[in-house]
Amino acid sequence: MTRRPVRQSPPEMPETVAERRAQGVIAPASSVPIPLPREAHPHAALDRGAMASLARLTAGLSPHAMIDAWSDWAMHLARAPGRQMELLERAQADWLKLVQYSIAGLTDQTTAKPFHPGPHDTRWSHAGWDKAPFAQWQQGFLAVQDWWHAATSDLRGLRLQNAERTGFMMRQLLDTVSPSNFPLGNPEILEKTRQTVGKNLVEGAAHFIDDALHVLAQEHRPVPEEFTLGKALASTKGSVVYRNDLMELIQYSPTTEKVRAEPVLIVPAWIMKYYILDLSPENSFIRWLVGQGYTVFCISWCNPGADQADLSLEDYRKQGILQALDVINAIVPGQKVHANGYCLGGTLLAIAAAAMARDQDDRLASVTLMAAQVDFAEAGELLIFLDESQVAFLEDMMWAQGYLDRPQMSGAFAAIRSEDLIWSRAVRRYFLGEPDLPTDMAIWVSDTTRMPARMHSEYLRGIFLENRITAGRFAVEGRVIALKDINVPMFVVGTETDHIAPWRSTYKTALFTDCDLTFVLTKGGHNGGILSEPGHRDRHYRIGHRAPAAHYIGPDAWLAATEPRQGSWWSEWADWLSSHSDGLVPPPAMGALEAGFAPIAPAPGVYVLQP
Repeated sequence: MTRRPVRQSPPEMPETVAERRAQGVIAPASSVPIPLPREAHPHAALDRGAMASLARLTAGLSPHAMIDAWSDWAMHLARAPGRQMELLERAQADWLKLVQYSIAGLTDQTTAKPFHPGPHDTRWSHAGWDKAPFAQWQQGFLAVQDWWHAATSDLRGLRLQNAERTGFMMRQLLDTVSPSNFPLGNPEILEKTRQTVGKNLVEGAAHFIDDALHVLAQEHRPVPEEFTLGKALASTKGSVVYRNDLMELIQYSPTTEKVRAEPVLIVPAWIMKYYILDLSPENSFIRWLVGQGYTVFCISWCNPGADQADLSLEDYRKQGILQALDVINAIVPGQKVHANGYCLGGTLLAIAAAAMARDQDDRLASVTLMAAQVDFAEAGELLIFLDESQVAFLEDMMWAQGYLDRPQMSGAFAAIRSEDLIWSRAVRRYFLGEPDLPTDMAIWVSDTTRMPARMHSEYLRGIFLENRITAGRFAVEGRVIALKDINVPMFVVGTETDHIAPWRSTYKTALFTDCDLTFVLTKGGHNGGILSEPGHRDRHYRIGHRAPAAHYIGPDAWLAATEPRQGSWWSEWADWLSSHSDGLVPPPAMGALEAGFAPIAPAPGVYVLQP
């Protein structure tokens, strides 16, 4: 078995990009283009500084990208008289439906509503929306929304991304004038105001002022005492056994008399705090896995600042995954490792696994990818935000501040589900006077992280925008990697309603690999579907197996042929891990003192506490 040398700390890094490339610390230009250094080209720096200032005003959205989308849509619609006639006829039909529905309401006739909200739109759940005049206002809004959806649909010659982008922007604009946002137009607000004699509006105003002050001050809200990290959340017992500038490696204390011989390494995404997998004790993925008799290690990434702007994807691979494997091999010598990557951590793990297979590094026993993509051609609604103009705009903003800040990232995710994550919350908090009730998931969602400028630029451009991994153009240490080189068993998990890593996209791992592969599709979204502990009510999943070198089956055909099963996919994964593991052995010691990896601090460590 090929071994990598174990080291306690990374070698001293060269100071500049040029020095790092010359010494082989980063891949040459064949991998990902390197943004201009700050000190080079004064005139170019002036342009980048101007764009960075503009980016702060637009929350990171490129005005050129928005103007380009609308102009592309308008010019193609202007030369399409057939589509114009179709939209005119649709407007007439929608207007007729509204008139018929309104007349039926005035004459006390029962009739079905002609327009219906989307599956994630919870603004209309109150019973008052079924009564006049609120029902008519709701239907009028949904009719306009329906027409604009048709108007911004795909049009011959129009770039699909521009069609989706204009539709998205129009939805955002319409949401600002929804009758549900106004006290006199929302029956739920009126009812609550009558019941509390206006107290809800006073409390809502206090909530608004409090939120505004936190936004202006850019303050990070403290975690409520009942959700303290290390006690209520991220409370699985363990120790930090290694720390470098990029990550801490946590080893968890065993809870069984014997453990499986092979340890498990969990690689979370760098855009999140790792404890999404170690929330409350009852839904902690890590605590459950330890209870199944495994020696579990987990990477906890640092929350980078401006001084770490030059961290690269290669740094995350070497100083993160490979360094973690070095430490694990010292603590559990002679054993291969089950590696599990979540979200972008899974993408990075797939890159590392392919490079290891190419280099004859056989330290992995299996690879599990949870809600992780290796191909980004169908990467869901996030593609709306990305093109060359948008990526360059973000690069200029990151160039100025050294990282992509938390609000700039979380705002994009919230906008995708704005009707629920922005407007419904605003109505509840500011007009109904309801406080945000803290939950373990809500605490984690608000505990956002930053991303180093260089690494995030490499991800956005090389992996997301140019889709280099599956295009055969992603280089590691100067040589292109191929996912087909991975020859260990893989377990891939997709979630049904994931809008960040759509399941049909995660399923495409089967298209680009030849190894033994098991695919699971589970109920829920990007986070909720993964946190599907045994005993969770109303859970189901589908599971299928692809033998090595078997013919590819498309996602829709696979879905039609695979029956759902009730329960948690965790149990299936435990059985799968067991089938690819050796027997039981006594638990290893915490850390490896003789190798220089003594326990440093109790879990969850210090990096997860960085604001």
